Amino acid sequence: MTTQVVFNIDPKVKALAMKRAKREGVPFASVLKFATKAFAEGRLSVDIGEPARFNAKTAREIRAALRDIKKGKNLISFKNAKEMDDYLLSR
Repeated sequence: MTTQVVFNIDPKVKALAMKRAKREGVPFASVLKFATKAFAEGRLSVDIGEPARFNAKTAREIRAALRDIKKGKNLISFKNAKEMDDYLLSR
């Protein structure tokens, strides 16, 4: 026996979800059933927080740091935790 669930969702979100389900060859109703079952079994958690949005200055600094990481610039590596502690305490 099954029961029907009715809820409201943003049309854009629904359209994107349906498009992805179709692309993956899964009926949209099955996606909702699988997600509900996974949530009930504790295999799916819900993140209700908004994605982090940085101000312009912070975003620039993060982009610059990521560029440096890709280039291998401004990086220090340590062989072990003691070596790191010694370095940090010497500053």
